[in-house]
Amino acid sequence: MKTLDENFDTLLAEEVTPGVVQVTLNRPDRYNAMTNTMFVEMERLAWGLDGEDDLRVVILTGAGKAFCSGYDLADADDLPNLGALGMLDQQERAARALAAIRSLRVPVIGAINGPAAGGGFSLALAADIRIGSPAAKFNAAFVRIGLSAGDLGTSWLLTRLIGPAKTSEICFTGRIVGAEEAAELGLINSISDPDDLIADALGLAEQIVANSPGGVQLSKRALQANLEVGSYATAIELENRGQALLTRSPDMVEALNAFKEKRRPVFEGK
Repeated sequence: MKTLDENFDTLLAEEVTPGVVQVTLNRPDRYNAMTNTMFVEMERLAWGLDGEDDLRVVILTGAGKAFCSGYDLADADDLPNLGALGMLDQQERAARALAAIRSLRVPVIGAINGPAAGGGFSLALAADIRIGSPAAKFNAAFVRIGLSAGDLGTSWLLTRLIGPAKTSEICFTGRIVGAEEAAELGLINSISDPDDLIADALGLAEQIVANSPGGVQLSKRALQANLEVGSYATAIELENRGQALLTRSPDMVEALNAFKEKRRPVFEGK
């Protein structure tokens, strides 16, 4: 993948198995805190990966002890001086980065290896699936620093994931949600031993890779789009279009032939 040949200051990206790219936030000395450089690189990497025909799954994790501690407060002193339009530009730069990750056409698995706070919590929510180590913990800390939990998609994504009442409690108190509670709430899908977290994420990725690429990608598109529509009828219409498109793909013919011949299908993703 040509995108992986690029150099990044705050990210590591490598193809760990065919079609599966692991992206690691790489500022462990700052608990992978976000900077403007990271936002720009994250958006650039996501758009580059989205154009790679062989891409099937992205695994997103953090280097060291944390997943992501949010915006680097060492860079926050100037924020009050930016002015309204300057701060809006700052917010939109960050939002574009997280939206680019969420909008990847392939599934994104968040391997949450440690704390995910503030914008790091928002980034974890941008993944389609999250698994965590026992050290994973989540904190919508915005209210503790005079800001709103309406930040980088948190208010929209968390409400739909765990419901409005629990979201309100977590956001209004700014309290920490540990790994066990996160699993009970459905905030993470499962808990893995620290040494097994990436291997378990990779195992999940390989299960996804074994399926029809087009089927997986249009499933993600339907699931995300139908979070935003207002009616059952609209959702059905979107699903019908996806299924009609996929029946034109040679992968469906291959899957049917493989079933009849009692063998594994070989998908081309076309």
